Amino acid sequence: MMKLDVLAFAAHPDDTELSCAGTLAALAEQGLAVGVVDLTRGEMGSRGNPKLRLKEAQQAAEVIGLSVRDNLGLPDTELANSRENQLPIIQSIRTYRPHICIITAPEDRHPDHGHATKLLTDAIFYSGLVKIETQGDNRHPQNPHRPAHVLHYMQDTPFEPDFIFDITDTISIKEKAIQAFSSQFNVADPGEEPETYISDPSFFEALRARAKQMGHLGGFEYGEGFLYQKKPFPAKDFSFLMATTPKR
Repeated sequence: MMKLDVLAFAAHPDDTELSCAGTLAALAEQGLAVGVVDLTRGEMGSRGNPKLRLKEAQQAAEVIGLSVRDNLGLPDTELANSRENQLPIIQSIRTYRPHICIITAPEDRHPDHGHATKLLTDAIFYSGLVKIETQGDNRHPQNPHRPAHVLHYMQDTPFEPDFIFDITDTISIKEKAIQAFSSQFNVADPGEEPETYISDPSFFEALRARAKQMGHLGGFEYGEGFLYQKKPFPAKDFSFLMATTPKR
């Protein structure tokens, strides 16, 4: 199983597309191995079905350039912070051994997002404990692993970000990845399924406005905002500053 540089987790298929797909696409273009693990199949969503959403997620993964796209099949709307739900996450972390994990927002409009954050935060910590035993797909015991950095992406509820990632060159990839979820977004004709908050085309317009606002804050044309989980942000050199020339 390949090692990933960056592993993003989502409560539902399409959460990472909405929140950090521009960043993931940029990192993949830079040569990093990037993956996404969705906790649920989104089976409680008003539109679409689990089979269709899994297909859409794989299409979006190809657009972004992901090395891995997995789904743990945890129960949608029931993301309790239990050992039963933690173990599949721990197995994923120990399988892919990422240097960076990007996870759901600390709190959000959708209860699953906040619940996922509590579940993921604990599972990420526990993945480093040797006495919590897990097995890989080959049935061999897995070694403990804890990511060096954990970030939160922004979802529906805005927060003051610790940093903005420039997605000016990848916003078109982000939007194409979102459009891969054709059952969920930018639906001009809802058909027999109910129209939802996110299916209305005006919601898709709001996503670009959010990226424009985040870009403005960061001094870029378009951006995505992140929180660094355990402050302060560590630095060994100023390469992250030398690499950017924001206009602000």
